[in-house]
Formats: sequence, C-alpha cells, structure tokens
Amino acid sequence: MTKHTTPAEAQALAEAVAAAMFARDRAANALGIKIERVGPGVSHLSMPVRGDMVNGHHICHGGLIFALADTAFAYACNSDNRNTVASACHIDFLAPGMENDTLDAAAVERSQSGRTGVYDVTVTSRQSGKTVALFRGKSYRIAGEVIAGLAGEPAA
Repeated sequence: MTKHTTPAEAQALAEAVAAAMFARDRAANALGIKIERVGPGVSHLSMPVRGDMVNGHHICHGGLIFALADTAFAYACNSDNRNTVASACHIDFLAPGMENDTLDAAAVERSQSGRTGVYDVTVTSRQSGKTVALFRGKSYRIAGEVIAGLAGEPAA
C-alpha cells in the first residue's frame, strides 16, 4: 500500500489484480483452483483433490500441493499490481492430502523491502483440519504491472 492509498483502495486493487491474473492463469484453472479471498499481501485459495491428482500411494501428488501453495504465493505477492515472480521456494509436507478432499492455501506477506519479499503459505485439509504443508516463497519484483497502465508503467 502506498502512502496515498486507503485500505479500501488497496483491497479493490488486490481483487482486480487477482481477477486479471486468474483470467489468464491456465494452470490454476486446469487444477480447479479457486480464489476464496485476496487482499493486500494475502490470499486464500482452494483446490479439490480429484482422482487424477493422486499418486501411487493414493494421496495427493506433492507437486500439485506445491502448485496450489505457489499459486497462493503468486496472488499475494502480486496484489499491489507490481509484477512479481518467485526467486526461491521451499515446502515441507506434513500430512497427506486425500482424494475428494479440498485443500486450502493461505498466503501472508512476512517481509517486503525494495524488490524482494518473503511470504508464508499454510496448506490445510478441509476434511481432516490438519496442516498438509508449509511453504515459504521468496519474491522478486520485475518491471511492469499485472494490469498494464494503472501506475503509468509499461507492460512487461
């Protein structure tokens, strides 16, 4: 949030950015990811665990859990309309995601300074209530805006 932005304006911007990103986010759409809530520096996304998402142990493939967490991270760190990408990520798997469950990923900004930021994402199971994974992403701001022209910056 800039010093001249109200909380309501920052919230509206986060929602507009999320809608713009989601409209072109083919990976999230293919995985059935839904935006539950977004705000400045935060996001809450969900993903159903379908039969085609389970591995040979009949639990959700870790790469798909990572994809959900990474997507929540992306929506949180781009919420101010400044193009931001991942520079590093780490995930700890704590419990399995089961078929027919829905996983929730809640992302929160921990630090934002200059071009870099740190975000934590907690992935939980709606079915069991257990924490499935903890994800930490490091972000890096690049040129441009998610919605080109809002701040007068050139599109990337």
